[in-house]
Amino acid sequence: MAEAISDKQVVAVLRPFVRACGPMLDALRESDPFGLQARDRREQDDLAEVESGLKAKLIHGLTSVKVPGTAAWGRMTGYDRSSWWMNRVGRFTALLTSIPGLGGALADRLPVQDTLGAASQGLLLCAIAGEYGVTDVGTRVQLIAAVLFERDIDADLAAGRHPEHDEAAEAEEAARLTEELTASEKKHGKATIKAAAGTLWRLGRGLLAITGELEKRPRGNFVHRALGMLPVVGAAGDYLGERSGLKEVWKRAHTWLTAHPVQAR
Repeated sequence: MAEAISDKQVVAVLRPFVRACGPMLDALRESDPFGLQARDRREQDDLAEVESGLKAKLIHGLTSVKVPGTAAWGRMTGYDRSSWWMNRVGRFTALLTSIPGLGGALADRLPVQDTLGAASQGLLLCAIAGEYGVTDVGTRVQLIAAVLFERDIDADLAAGRHPEHDEAAEAEEAARLTEELTASEKKHGKATIKAAAGTLWRLGRGLLAITGELEKRPRGNFVHRALGMLPVVGAAGDYLGERSGLKEVWKRAHTWLTAHPVQAR
């Protein structure tokens, strides 16, 4: 029988993971692939000079687009913004996570599905935490441990306040996890989809040290899992299962953050 994974082991894995999720989310938030943020800023300046007419209507439509960095985004509540992350980023990560399902049962025997799925869910939790004003690594570690692994981690332990904590090693591991993201931003000035996918895979591999815990994370129902066992169409079952899991993660995160007003201030 495998030795039980301790809270200290979970924290040692989650702290660099959380630190690496920060740059990943910044890249997704600031990439602005359609130029909506820049256009929103330009049109906000023009709006002062326009009182009526078609241009005013177009500008109003533009500023109503709810993406990070726009005026409409700023007017949304933390709950609504976290919902946006679940639907938009969730689709992207769930699709990547479902790709191993192309191999059916063979792929499901490997830890690929759980590692990528847990990385996707952890990334979403960090995004949701940010929209609720939770920025410190320790609280995000507690959130992930509670939502994904049903563990109540001590605040001091999660914050790295213990004798065995190695800050330098933690920072080095976080930098390693985001190497592809950093390289992409230097070369292209932004994070490419390939770099984002590669970083998600690295984040997943970073969780392999606590593989036993990954099996506890929210996932799809029996129908999703049964469909995921089939060749080719297994990808569809896995995708639906991961989407279902992300929705459950979102609900649990809202409940946890609401129940922890001090951490979520």
